[in-house]
Amino acid sequence: MIKVVVCGASGRMGQTIGRMVHEAPDMELVGGINLKPSTFFGAEIVEAKDAEALIQRTKADVLIDFTVASAVVGNVKLAARNNCALIVGTTGISPEQRKEMDAAIIGHVPAVISSNFSIGVNIFWQLVRESAKLLKEYDIEVIEGHHRNKLDAPSGTAKTILQILDEEAGTREKMYGREGMTQRKNEIGVHVIRGGDIVGDHKVMYSKNFETIELSHRAYDRSVFASGALVAARWVVGKKPAIYGMSDVLGLKK
Repeated sequence: MIKVVVCGASGRMGQTIGRMVHEAPDMELVGGINLKPSTFFGAEIVEAKDAEALIQRTKADVLIDFTVASAVVGNVKLAARNNCALIVGTTGISPEQRKEMDAAIIGHVPAVISSNFSIGVNIFWQLVRESAKLLKEYDIEVIEGHHRNKLDAPSGTAKTILQILDEEAGTREKMYGREGMTQRKNEIGVHVIRGGDIVGDHKVMYSKNFETIELSHRAYDRSVFASGALVAARWVVGKKPAIYGMSDVLGLKK
């Protein structure tokens, strides 16, 4: 049995992940970490100050973190010094925070870090990569939408899309929305929507005279991210200490 601890256990993603781990026949939910102590699905939730004792007491195999940038670095360091593998889906991480995370992980524990754990999104990224190679001469726009409470914009998924486009179609200026008299140049337009309970919408649009090609992915439930996180958790246990992506988990081309 793979023993799992979930960070942000009382949040929406934490609850979804906790439920799916609890229901998985090959996994055991041994605890959660949150701002206040509580329980979920028969497991205890402890405050951050008691998290290390929880991991040591339960001998957790994997810590799953879908929290916020201000918390993730401490959670990563906690897991790494206790030889606990990591699944990190938190976004909005600064370059400085990422450096701290990398230093804690490399050479110590295996970790899968991704801005999106949906299997569909990872295949979508692959399609964006292949299409960008073929459509370098087209105008490109990126549109993403999320629920009204999402803090980081553009989303981590959209930033990954932009990185892929830069790698395959050449680096271009990013235009974040448009207003007034703005003549289009060799740029990528980036448009962010926040409203209601949108789980996650992403679209890449390639346009040229007389035609437009669109690639899109829409998530209807957070369980698609949790499901992918569980696939990654099963894969990462026993791997060599290093930082991996979902492309490694799924065996996709890079």
